[in-house]
Amino acid sequence: MSVSFSSTSLPFSDSSFAFQRHPRLCSNPLTVASNNFHSVTSGGRLALNVGGTSLCRRFRGFKLWVLERLNFQFQSPKQPKNRIRIENNLENSGLSNEKGPVSDSSSILHAPDGMVTSMEYPSLLQTGLSATPMDVSGKPSLCISVIGATGELAKSKIFPALFALYYSGFLPENVGIFGYSRKDITDEDLRSIIASTLTCRVDHQENCADKLDAFLRRTYHINGGCDNKYGMSMLNARMEQIEGGSKTNRIFYLSVPQEAVLDVTACLSSSAQTQKGWNRIIFEKPFGFDALSSYRMTQYLLSNFEEKQIYRIDHLLGRNLIENLTVLRFSNLVFEPLWSRTYIDNVQVILSEDLTKHLGRYFSGYGIIRDIVHSHILQTIALLAMEPPVSLDGEDIRNEKVKVLRSIRKLEPKDVILGQYRASGGAKVDTCLNGLTPTYFAAALYIDNARWDGVPFFIKTGLGLIKHQMEIRIQFRNVPGNVYRECMGHNMDRAVNELILRDVPDEAILVRVNNKVPGLGLQLDSSELNLLYKDKYNMEVPDSYEQLLLDVIDGDNHLFMRSDELEAAWNILTPILNEIDKENISVELYEMGGRGPVGAYYLWAKHGVRWVED
Repeated sequence: MSVSFSSTSLPFSDSSFAFQRHPRLCSNPLTVASNNFHSVTSGGRLALNVGGTSLCRRFRGFKLWVLERLNFQFQSPKQPKNRIRIENNLENSGLSNEKGPVSDSSSILHAPDGMVTSMEYPSLLQTGLSATPMDVSGKPSLCISVIGATGELAKSKIFPALFALYYSGFLPENVGIFGYSRKDITDEDLRSIIASTLTCRVDHQENCADKLDAFLRRTYHINGGCDNKYGMSMLNARMEQIEGGSKTNRIFYLSVPQEAVLDVTACLSSSAQTQKGWNRIIFEKPFGFDALSSYRMTQYLLSNFEEKQIYRIDHLLGRNLIENLTVLRFSNLVFEPLWSRTYIDNVQVILSEDLTKHLGRYFSGYGIIRDIVHSHILQTIALLAMEPPVSLDGEDIRNEKVKVLRSIRKLEPKDVILGQYRASGGAKVDTCLNGLTPTYFAAALYIDNARWDGVPFFIKTGLGLIKHQMEIRIQFRNVPGNVYRECMGHNMDRAVNELILRDVPDEAILVRVNNKVPGLGLQLDSSELNLLYKDKYNMEVPDSYEQLLLDVIDGDNHLFMRSDELEAAWNILTPILNEIDKENISVELYEMGGRGPVGAYYLWAKHGVRWVED
C-alpha cells in the first residue's frame, strides 16, 4: 500500500500499519487507498484533505490527519536517499539515557525541499514477528516488558496494576505492554489470559470497557523459547517495531525464579536495552540467600547495569502505611520534637500474614527472615528512625536509611525467638518445611546512635497467627512525677501515650491519650483519638504494586533498596542465619491460629516491655 503526499512517497506494509475503525462509523474493515485523500503543503506544514462526501471517508481522513502531528522532516543529502525517521512528539521532556548519552542526530534526519524520499519500517516478514496491527495514533513514549508474563505473579498482580495505572491516566495513552515467556502463544492468547484479572476501580467506572479494550490492544506477547539471548533479541525487535524509531523509555519487570535472574539479566543487558531513552529493571525479592550470594548477585548486576537503573521491589513497602511514616513525621511539628530517646520508650513493628501468601518460598527454604525481615521489616525501621533528609529526592532518603541500617546492632541469639507453625486438626500447612525453616520471627533491635541509644525496636512477624495484622506502635515514656498517678489505677502501662499507625485490618492513625471521665469526682481513662481512613476518605486504596510501579516510572527510588542498604541488612541478620545453619538455635513450635511462641513474651519482659495484643 502506498500513500502519496505531493512529492513525497511513503510506502507502508499493510500488515504492519493499520488503523482501528470506530464500529459506529464504518461497517467494514478500514482500508486506506491513495485516492482517499490529497495533500496541500503550506508554509512548510503538511495538510491532509479528504476526498469524497461520505461520513466514513471523512472519518478515515481525520484518522490520517494525525500523521501531520508526527512532524515529518526530511533527511540530509549525506544520508541514504531511501529512508527517513520520525521524531516522536510524545517523548518526555528532558529525556536522558540512563546507560549513556545518545546523539539526537540518529533520530532526526533532514533533506532539501522537493527531494523525493521514502520512509520504510521493517516488515513483519523480515522480523519474523506476528502480524498484530500497530496503533499509529502515536508511537509509544514508554514500553513496559513483563518477563515471565504467564506466571501467577504477573497475572494476579503486575498486569492488573499496569491496567489500573493506565485506566487512571498515569500511563501514556500510547504505552506499549510486552509479555515475555517461554510459552508458544499469540498476542490474543496473552490478552485472553490476563483479561479476566483486569478490573476498573469501584469508585471510578467511566469508560471501563473502552479503556480495557485499548489496554489489551497495546499488549503483545513474545515467545522467548529456551534461549534467553535469542529471546531478548526477539523482544528488542518487537519493541523497536512498535516504537517505530521514536525515542522511547523502557521498563523491564523480572517476574522469574531466583535461579533464572542472572541469565535473564545478562541477555537483557546485551540485547534488549534501548539506546534512545532510559532503561529501568525491576527485581523481585528475595535478594539472595545470604550475604555472600547477595554480594555476588549485586556485583553481577552492577557489571551489566548502573545502580540508578536497578529497582529491587518489595510489595509490602508500597503500602500506604509506609508512605505515611515520613509524611506524618516531617510534615507535622507536633511529632518531630518527640522523635527520640528522650520521649520514646519503645517501638513495636507487627506483621502477621495469611499462610497461603508465601507457601512457594517456604518450600525452597527461604523462611520468614530472608523473605520479610530482611527487606520489609528493616526498611520500615530505617524509614521510621532516619534523620531528616536534605530533600525528598530518592537518593537523599536512601542515604539516611543506610545510616540507620549501619547503626543497628548485630542480632544475638539471646534477643531472638524463632517459631514454626504446626498443624492442628485439618489445617492445610506446608509439609515440605525442614526442621529449621522459621515461619515466626521476634526480636529486639537496638540502634547505636545519638537519637535512639537505648530504645528497643521490637519485631513480631509470622504466619498462621490469630489474626492478620500490620501496624507500628510507638510507645512514649511515662510522665515524670505524674501528679495524676493515683487516679490512673494499678496498671500504669495502659496509661502511656501511644501513636499507632495501622494498615490492617482497618487503615488508621490512632493516638492514645489520658482524659477525665465525665461526671463527679476525678477518674482518668485512656482513650484513642482516631483517623479511620474508610470513614474520612471515600475512595478505593490502590494496590501496593500500583504505587511502586508508578514510582519506577517517575524515577522515585526511595522505597527500593540500594546495594549498600542490601549489604547493611545482611550484616544485621547474618549472625542469626549462621546460628540456624549450625543448628545452634532452637525453633519453637506454635499452634496454627494461636498467638505464636510463648518465648516471645519472656523476651519482651526481659527488656521491660509489655507486648500489646490489641
